Amino acid sequence: MSFNVSVLPSGRHFTAEAGEPLLAAAIRQGIGLPYGCKDGACGSCKCKKLEGTVVHGTHQPKALSAEEEAAGFMLTCCGVAQTDIVLESRQVTDESAFPIKKMPVRVTSLARVSHDVMVIRLQLPASDMMKYHAGQYVEFLLRDGARRSYSMANAPHTQTETPGLELHVRYMAGGKFTEHVFGAMKEKEILRVEGPYGSFFLREDSDKPLVLLASGTGFAPIKALIEHMQHKKITRPALLYWGGRRPQDLYMHDWVLARLGDMPQLRYIPVVSDALPEDNWAGRTGFVHQAVLDDLPDLSAYQVYACGAPVVVESARDAYSARAGLPAEEFFADAFTTEADKAQAT
Repeated sequence: MSFNVSVLPSGRHFTAEAGEPLLAAAIRQGIGLPYGCKDGACGSCKCKKLEGTVVHGTHQPKALSAEEEAAGFMLTCCGVAQTDIVLESRQVTDESAFPIKKMPVRVTSLARVSHDVMVIRLQLPASDMMKYHAGQYVEFLLRDGARRSYSMANAPHTQTETPGLELHVRYMAGGKFTEHVFGAMKEKEILRVEGPYGSFFLREDSDKPLVLLASGTGFAPIKALIEHMQHKKITRPALLYWGGRRPQDLYMHDWVLARLGDMPQLRYIPVVSDALPEDNWAGRTGFVHQAVLDDLPDLSAYQVYACGAPVVVESARDAYSARAGLPAEEFFADAFTTEADKAQAT
């Protein structure tokens, strides 16, 4: 048995098999619904159900509260159709529908750029090339069937000279994958990845000025966006706010400074929340999402692209809409949900 799913206002439609989450069905048929974690933890896929019946699998209340569900909202990542469905969802586009591939990759370099961040470079098969949008991510397929997601930190155009991916991995104590990355992983190791995934990429049909908001390794997809903008000669004004607890958490600070000379439309505001006296930090302090509000109390004419810890992304989404007039459809996010975050799903 299958069910018809219609998406408004785009008029796109697809079918979902019995027991199949709506997001999985959409991805399978090349329909670009918005999403992030695919695990009921981030809320990026939340949309309004206009008609039909859906049953939800496990998810976190912060991603979809009981009140929101009662009001007709749903998560496509864990929502399973019981009837034909009509959804209201923005960002439905063909652009995010690159073919999803599984492929082997070889570790070509490991560079520890801070005490808890490793930059990994992966070589793709010589006969293959992964097409993706700057901002999307891949999933590592681990031997026990587990998956771990990391955003590409290099823009797609870099594939033409050297097919490969750059990933920024933050150490998580006890993490099944990151313990290996920071321990036994060696150059030439073979891994398997699948992708590209995610609906986080630059909307090039807009000329609005940009706020690029990153916390920690949320900088990785933002770096890819910046490289893409430079390559495509996109001249929209862009403000990069990058936040960390300590100055060393801004692990590619010098890389950003080097871009400023070539991209006059780009401004950079680094923000540190827990600087110590020995850091000799003379820059902005506090929460990075608040720094944006301090500088831009009116965001009604902007687009915001936010990446990093879920608490930062959620705080930004709520505050920018409620206090700065940012239209909900102009906030694009990729919240870096950890396995610990996902384990809290109810």
